[in-house]
Amino acid sequence: MHKIQEHNIFMESTNQTLGEFIIENQEEFQYSSGELSRLINSIRLAAKVVNHEVNKAGLVDILGSIGSDNIQGEEQQKLDVFANDTFIRTLTNREIVCGIASEEEDSFINIKGLKKENENKYVVLIDPLDGSSNIDVNVSVGTIFSIYRRVTPIGTPVKEEDFLQPGNKQVAAGYIVYGTSTMLVYTTGHGVNGFTLNPAIGTYYLSHPNMKFPEDGYIYSVNQGNFSQFNEGVKKYIQYCQADEDNRPYTARYIGSLVSDFHRNMIKGGIYMYPSTKSNPNGKLRLLYECNPMAFIAEQAGGKASDGKTRILDIDPTELHQRVPFFCGSKKMVDKAEEFLKEE
Repeated sequence: MHKIQEHNIFMESTNQTLGEFIIENQEEFQYSSGELSRLINSIRLAAKVVNHEVNKAGLVDILGSIGSDNIQGEEQQKLDVFANDTFIRTLTNREIVCGIASEEEDSFINIKGLKKENENKYVVLIDPLDGSSNIDVNVSVGTIFSIYRRVTPIGTPVKEEDFLQPGNKQVAAGYIVYGTSTMLVYTTGHGVNGFTLNPAIGTYYLSHPNMKFPEDGYIYSVNQGNFSQFNEGVKKYIQYCQADEDNRPYTARYIGSLVSDFHRNMIKGGIYMYPSTKSNPNGKLRLLYECNPMAFIAEQAGGKASDGKTRILDIDPTELHQRVPFFCGSKKMVDKAEEFLKEE
């Protein structure tokens, strides 16, 4: 018991807190004025509130559906709505962004200042609770966020073009995974760092500095229940993963929560795939809320993200809720998947 306590004290005394890390690395933020630092701090605060509610699931009436669909046509869970409201309220009340777009909202939200037009420079796009259908069975879920510098004049209302920017224009992106421990992982274009929440004192500590995808991996993550609907290139790649030769077959691991699958693959090495299907010819994942931020993190961690033929971060968005096929993970695995798709 004493050894465990000593270890915890050692970890807390040697690891930076998230707040300390943000302050120390603020010079890495382009156009740094402290605004982006406050923004990430606000996301940290909202994440702690959502984490607290997620951990109460099963004890209070927060499980299940609310009986309505979101703009995606997907059934909304109670925690979807709670997380969406929490992040929007936190970011709005602190007046540190000029606009928000959420996967759960029909359109973007223009945020006005209390006394004058909002003069903040950043917009946030967010998937408040990725994988929320897993909540009822106590499986890890997460939050994904993406931050851009607005392109319209400061002091004017935000427009759709502020959000419809290619992923290579992101100034920061990250995710929070609510699992056996709660972690916040993010990048500002200078590598990827992970912070684990100490629930006893509500503080995030730097636990995973300079996170990297292994160049190659042995895990493939895809919903094989859709196999009959995949195109031939994807089918052949899955069969390649299952072949009994050259350090294969690979291990199949699919949680059904993008944040959880991505997080595991970044640590252990692997590829996550959500390709197009006959019923979803453009794939199912949203470019702005899921693919762009995860692609930014993947590339900063030495990985790769593609729609099967094009770099995700180079795709020009045409609508807020646009969907694209998604192949993301260890570089050599994504390269090999692309080979099969190009052959087709």
